[in-house]
Amino acid sequence: MDGLQFFQKSAGQWYSLRTTHHLPFRRAETGGSDITVKSLGAEDHRIAEICQMHSVDPSNAVGGAFVSWDGAMEWDKEGEDHSGTSVFSLVPDQENPQQGKLLRERGYAEVVPVMGEYHIDQEDALVLITEYDTMSINERFWFPHPSLRLRTSTVKRFGGLSTATFCAEIRVDNTDGATSETTDQDGVQSFWGW
Repeated sequence: MDGLQFFQKSAGQWYSLRTTHHLPFRRAETGGSDITVKSLGAEDHRIAEICQMHSVDPSNAVGGAFVSWDGAMEWDKEGEDHSGTSVFSLVPDQENPQQGKLLRERGYAEVVPVMGEYHIDQEDALVLITEYDTMSINERFWFPHPSLRLRTSTVKRFGGLSTATFCAEIRVDNTDGATSETTDQDGVQSFWGW
């Protein structure tokens, strides 16, 4: 499996159940998100726009996804919003399509264009590492069943605060036959989101 196949396997609508452990405070909070992922072909204008934003040749992109999400977390304050959209573009390494760069027009931790490094591990899980100015996020996504995707993530903030998150993402619908992905949020959202 390569990165694009992993995205395509994520097609459809998902419900994400999430537990985030706030390690410095020894406390956990739960939440949930509705996620919709739509596959984008390499010819989609949004893929080219993301590549140009990152000064990457669009002809090296193999496709990507459009992801939308709407969620809530247990500790939310009134007016706190955990909804949004993002476009992802996959640019695999020339020699190894199981690894490469994942480009986004906006990050989750910082709302600026961001580029992460991904690879598919020996268990067909997608591992994504994204470095921001103030933190590093390490995520792993895998499918124990076609309608169940699991995700773990760790957020290491430069300065000491860290979180660890586990998500179980359950497929709600796959009517479009295309690809979908997952994303979720909690103040600091993840790659997808997914």
